[in-house]
Amino acid sequence: MPLRPNDFSFLDQLQRYKNSGFNIVALNVGFDAVPFELTFQMLAHFRHWLIEHDDDYLLINGAKDIERARSEDKLGVFFDIEGAAAIRDQISLIDFFYGLGVRWMSIAYNLNNRVGGGCQDDDSGLTEFGKKVLDRMAKVGMVACCSHTGYRTTMDVMDHSENPVIFSHSNPLGLWQHERNIRDEAIDACASTGGVICLNGIGIFLGDNDASSEIFANHIDYVVQRVGPESVGIGLDYVFDRQELDDFVKSHPETFPPEKGYDAGIEMVMPEQLSEIVGILHNRGYSDDNLKMILGENLLRVAQVVWQ
Repeated sequence: MPLRPNDFSFLDQLQRYKNSGFNIVALNVGFDAVPFELTFQMLAHFRHWLIEHDDDYLLINGAKDIERARSEDKLGVFFDIEGAAAIRDQISLIDFFYGLGVRWMSIAYNLNNRVGGGCQDDDSGLTEFGKKVLDRMAKVGMVACCSHTGYRTTMDVMDHSENPVIFSHSNPLGLWQHERNIRDEAIDACASTGGVICLNGIGIFLGDNDASSEIFANHIDYVVQRVGPESVGIGLDYVFDRQELDDFVKSHPETFPPEKGYDAGIEMVMPEQLSEIVGILHNRGYSDDNLKMILGENLLRVAQVVWQ
């Protein structure tokens, strides 16, 4: 959703997810490339709107709320932060954000920060401060994510974390060469923690700006063939305000270098493609049980293990 406090113009489009068959979504409230204060503003903004529209939405606090959202026919919503710059050097902010509904946080966002290295930077690994951050996240129940994170830091996180780790929205480098995509070894390491690799629907990470259902299914299949359906999920990373995305990418070349394919008109898998994607996987021989795992049971398992 647009990171603009007091702008409600796109929020009713969350119904697109519910209408497409989704039960739960995570709303991003900030990432390393935006001002620190904005994260607090967006949490207040989203929470206010969702509470005001509680006939249709349920703020998710615990794993039991996921089933409650389904039983009440509401779209469940929790929050995420991309990159740990939002906590600055104050580990107690992890507790604060968790109390406001942030249920996963990634380590870095393309570039290095105090916690670790980004996937498009000179990654020097997980820092000592980063280890303390992971320990506190485990203590309070916040899931660690390695999307946008550098390979060295990612492997350090997998080694250090006592909880399952996720890639909330990452695609395999073995299928499409882009620095934002992840190596097979990182996929293996994530699965070995009991975590989940969630495929994103961004065209420049799927292929040559290709966001077709067929290519998205190819990425799911690649990871399933490597680590099994019990370690795979979906994290589309869909952006509702395309103009805001185009403008932000253009104005932040340090985070989104144009030579790496970041440009106006990035294609994205839409929520409405879910049924088509499931149909493609079904036609490829995926059983109902395997599809249920990919479509949410795997992430539910992580929530049940990690969330407090």
